[in-house]
Amino acid sequence: MNDRQAAAVTETEAQRAWARVRCNLRESAGARLFEQWLKPMELIEDGDPESIRLGLPSAFMTNWVRNHYADRLLLEFRALLPDVRGVSIETRLAAPVAIKLVAETPEPVAAAVAAAPAPAPVVAPLRPAAERPPLDARFTFDRFVVDAANRVAFNAARMLAEPGVPRFSPLFLHSGTGQGKTHLMHAIGHAFLAAHPDATVLCMSAERFMFDFVAAMRARDTHSFKQRLRGADLLLIDDLQFIAGKDATQEEFFHTVNEIMSAGKRLVISADRCPQALDGVEARIVSRMSVGLVADIKAPDLTLRRTILDRKLADLPEAKVPNEVLDLLAARIHANIRELEGALNRVVAYAQLTGDRIDLDFAVATLGDVLRGAQRRVTIDEIQKLVSQHFELKPLDLVSARRSRAVARPRQIAMYLAKRLTTRSLPEIGRKFGGRDHSTVIHAVRKIEELRDQDRDIDAAVRTLMRELEA
Repeated sequence: MNDRQAAAVTETEAQRAWARVRCNLRESAGARLFEQWLKPMELIEDGDPESIRLGLPSAFMTNWVRNHYADRLLLEFRALLPDVRGVSIETRLAAPVAIKLVAETPEPVAAAVAAAPAPAPVVAPLRPAAERPPLDARFTFDRFVVDAANRVAFNAARMLAEPGVPRFSPLFLHSGTGQGKTHLMHAIGHAFLAAHPDATVLCMSAERFMFDFVAAMRARDTHSFKQRLRGADLLLIDDLQFIAGKDATQEEFFHTVNEIMSAGKRLVISADRCPQALDGVEARIVSRMSVGLVADIKAPDLTLRRTILDRKLADLPEAKVPNEVLDLLAARIHANIRELEGALNRVVAYAQLTGDRIDLDFAVATLGDVLRGAQRRVTIDEIQKLVSQHFELKPLDLVSARRSRAVARPRQIAMYLAKRLTTRSLPEIGRKFGGRDHSTVIHAVRKIEELRDQDRDIDAAVRTLMRELEA
């Protein structure tokens, strides 16, 4: 068979596929929508077996079909012609003008028409939009702050993204809200695509999975939905708990998981709790999730939160945030990394909008509601007890009139911690330390802030005490 005959066969196959696709579109879209937007589409045959070109009479219609049906068209054609890598939706030039000119000046216009540049088609990339996951560029492995609280999950994510046969699948990540699950999932996607640029990666929430599945059932087109998900080389599903109690969605999810695992492909699932604690999720799904590796991410401790703030601040080179403000945020906001980063962004943004200098007072005024809501109820009595134990003193020493450095410095540290970790006013703090004046408390706070920058032992002691009080 020569090249011309091969092209003819390919064109015939494309025509047959297009007829099938049109029938499917007419059935799923409904008569009105099909007649208005999809029926005017025509197949443009160019003999390329890997590319399908479709033409529409106006740019407005072209844009609408691209926005609403580009992904669907690609899936439909690939179901019939596996070699198809892209679908181009183009605007075709209107024919009447050319006919009129040819009638008046046949030969010159024929040359002009031949020389006129063809409209530039917008060709779908090798990996179409439906298969390019919405990965956040910030969420990569090198930007993930590793600590004992998340090291197992981080190493497991790195291993799953490595080239070659996966050592395990699925990977099930679980933690509370805003502690790094989504970051790791996106990092897996980035690393896997870097190693396999032509791979198909899908990333979606369980809620999106449910929504797309229900839409496919209503359109009577579950075949395309199943083919799309089960054709992925890496499937990332976030927040599995959202399909709890949704029987039909769980049925489809179970079969999707089975297909992915049976094909030896990679699957990553996340949830806010371990598989066995997912109420309302079928036992067979829980069993599948437990076959792979289950890794939890614990709540970040004070050191990790402080390191995360330093990393975040590096992305804000123009922001000048003192260490004591970073310490305040790390100490007070401890349940959620996302909330922690949001608090830093808020302080920086408010300072830029007002032109004020960022200091402790500015941070407290800006984040009063956030700090009050996130603060664990540490009491001054707890602070005094812990400080006296740390420095091997009696609690009464901290409220006494003694002024020796062995007592005065721990007292100042206790006042500093009381200002940082409680909502008590300066006069209230002073009264709890032997009836001292509020100016004494101010002096103590400023002195400890100064010493933390100069004395490593003082800084280490403060950090240790803050960590223990928080725990």
